[in-house]
Amino acid sequence: MEETRPTIMTLEEVAKYLRLHKSTVYRMAREGKLPGNKVAGQWRFKKERLVDWFEKQQALEDEL
Repeated sequence: MEETRPTIMTLEEVAKYLRLHKSTVYRMAREGKLPGNKVAGQWRFKKERLVDWFEKQQALEDEL
């Protein structure tokens, strides 16, 4: 049976995934613009939440 844990990503992995600079991802997370949490002083992100966030951002731009 396959385990269905959410994929947890580091700040560096998110930067590569979104094709952004690490400092941009850090700033956006710190400002609450990206869905992430600090764990033991390091940023961690659920891939599923990032995908949802990205789709919502895209929908907002489509409305303009």
